[in-house]
Amino acid sequence: MWQFDYPWVLFLLPLAWLAWCYLREYRETRSALRVPFFAAMSRAVGQTPGTVGAGGGRWQLLLNLAVWTLLVAACARPVFVERAIEREQPIRDMMLALDISQSMETTDYTDASGQQVDRLTAVKGVVRGFIEQRKDDRVGLIVFGTGAYPQAPLTLDHASLRVLLDEVGIGMAGPNTSLGDAIGLTIKLLETSREQEKVLILLTDGNDTGSAITPDHAARLARDQGIVVHTIGIGDPQASGDARVDLKVLQDIARTTGGRFFRADDRTALQQVYATLDQLTPHKVKTLSHQPKRDLFWWPLGGALILLAASHVVAALASRLTQTGEIRPETEH
Repeated sequence: MWQFDYPWVLFLLPLAWLAWCYLREYRETRSALRVPFFAAMSRAVGQTPGTVGAGGGRWQLLLNLAVWTLLVAACARPVFVERAIEREQPIRDMMLALDISQSMETTDYTDASGQQVDRLTAVKGVVRGFIEQRKDDRVGLIVFGTGAYPQAPLTLDHASLRVLLDEVGIGMAGPNTSLGDAIGLTIKLLETSREQEKVLILLTDGNDTGSAITPDHAARLARDQGIVVHTIGIGDPQASGDARVDLKVLQDIARTTGGRFFRADDRTALQQVYATLDQLTPHKVKTLSHQPKRDLFWWPLGGALILLAASHVVAALASRLTQTGEIRPETEH
């Protein structure tokens, strides 16, 4: 589809006709030599004097109008609007908060080959696959133990995110568990986010023992910021101390923020949890479109130049032929 970017320029088209109708002809006075016997001298040499017209005739008028029309059309900038180019952009920011306290070294999970591995190793394998499924989401990573620390900022570079995930080790953030601090750090990292959906997936195998902010208070703050928290408990509720997972606290956090609580006893259950999360937080994108424009002004501009060049060539040939017909030597008898 083609169009004019500046269609108002087309209102200049009548100016040429108005100028032709109402402006006077251009006349120039020049010095001339008057010869009273010019006619007799012309007959003596056998040449017929020509007459000079005031203009090029009707064809010159039509040519000028055509050139003017083409120039105005070029100034109106004709363009060809091509098909829209669509681009997908994520509308979700997602943070993963992983518990790397000392209790995560318990070897009660199995890897993909069936071998016994510690909890963190099993979690890493499943989280890595989950990240690969979130191609258009900005994903960040938080690790927490005695304190909470950002391991990776929100990013679309999931390859680098997986590398940073592999570098996480048990005990790096201390031996204890700080659920409230992990939620508080997420709130801080997401406070500048302008996306419509903000999600935190909190995975822990222990209970909160050393947070500066209580988990229930942190959950209310997250709700006020529009952050949905999904909690995953993978520990033993019958254990004691930091190793005992407080399922009720995790359920309350999810309920307060509008998220869901999951219980993952083994690697298979953990995979099912992330499959369910894929359904709860579906792949959403907003599509932006851009329609490229291809300039066509050089077509009418080129046409005008060709017409002008052709008119000069025709005028020159016509003048040459006229002079050849008028200037002939007198035939001797």
